[in-house]
Amino acid sequence: MAKSGKLTLLPLVAATYFIVSGGPFGLEDIVSKSGYAGAILILLITPLIWAMPTALMVAELASAFPEEGGYYVYVTRGLGRFWGFQEAWLSLVGSIFDMAIYPTLFVSYLGHFVPALTSGWRAFAIGAGLIALAALWNMLGVKAVGEGSVALGVLLLAPFAVLTVLALFHRAAGGHPGTHPIALRNADILGGILVAMWNYMGWDNTSTIANDVDRPQRTYPLAMAASVTLIALTYVLPVAAMGATGLDPNRWSTGGWAEMASAVIPGATGAALALSITVAGMIAAYGALNALTLTLARLPVVLAEDGYLPRAFTRKNAAGAPWVSTVVCAVAWALCLTLSFVKLIVLDVLLTGLSILLQFAALAALRIREPRLPRPFRIPGGTLVAVGLGVPPLVLLVLTALRNRIEPIGPINALELGGILIAAGAGLYFLKAG
Repeated sequence: MAKSGKLTLLPLVAATYFIVSGGPFGLEDIVSKSGYAGAILILLITPLIWAMPTALMVAELASAFPEEGGYYVYVTRGLGRFWGFQEAWLSLVGSIFDMAIYPTLFVSYLGHFVPALTSGWRAFAIGAGLIALAALWNMLGVKAVGEGSVALGVLLLAPFAVLTVLALFHRAAGGHPGTHPIALRNADILGGILVAMWNYMGWDNTSTIANDVDRPQRTYPLAMAASVTLIALTYVLPVAAMGATGLDPNRWSTGGWAEMASAVIPGATGAALALSITVAGMIAAYGALNALTLTLARLPVVLAEDGYLPRAFTRKNAAGAPWVSTVVCAVAWALCLTLSFVKLIVLDVLLTGLSILLQFAALAALRIREPRLPRPFRIPGGTLVAVGLGVPPLVLLVLTALRNRIEPIGPINALELGGILIAAGAGLYFLKAG
């Protein structure tokens, strides 16, 4: 029997799905950059070299440390207080950019219905209102967010299931399979992988609510395995089905799932499906925002418990929600709503990716320094395999850093801004420690 208020397996899988994925939205640029064959290849390879290693790492460490704060706790245990603070800092600063992405996407999809409603200052107001709504929902507690994620997940995936089935019986106007190929040698594979990394990122965030999960030692490994499989399938199947219609991959653009559905499915059916996909885009954006609020708002709590932040951040309401931390985080996230989608993604991948590398380092350190640490789930293959899991994500992060040099943000580029924010974390630690 699950303890009252605890997350069981299905709600945790649903919450993880929104934390990591939020549905096939965001894959459009992979298709346009790489074509259908390239996109499917990227969507199958990225889980193996990015998502699966991270999910395995989270499964082992979250089951060994089922505590509030998750990755902050086990990085501190494995690498020391300095690196534990950097882990929390990178995650929180990265979240400022990450959490602005979802209101931006919500406003983009809402603009398909009423463009005038999302123009000018109204876009910011709607985004800020969405963040406030997620904060209020989180005040109801972890169980309310988990069960809500199950319902939102069904509403999100239903239109894509219909699209996948219908696409198998239709051909795009003027298109046949193989009519508009993009040769793999001409595909922007690195650019596609960068987008796919964002679409497969966030597994570690679920660890911060480990003390709110029913039987975490058993539930986390099962949830990670189920979530990786579900996300990969809900990415690959719709893209493959659309490729089978012969639709030109050059027609794909950010937020274009609805238009692609209309191009493939004729008449009123296509129009209704496009409408439902647009609504699903709004559901996906809100669902991700809501689930991530649950996990990220726990970080300031543990930082306050360790003396880095005022004790006020530890205050919780009757439902167990950290209301002070949630409100402060929501305000910080709203401040980045004016940045563009691309700038938000490159900064998010850089900062959050570095925090993930620290977790792999903690995994290696704990395997070597504490071999007798109880691990209800242990990555198979021994210590060498566990340490080696961090190598593919490291390579991808180096490539991402090189790519970020060409993305300007004001007078500097994204890599330079990321470097400033990283250095600020070290400075803040020594300022506080002194």
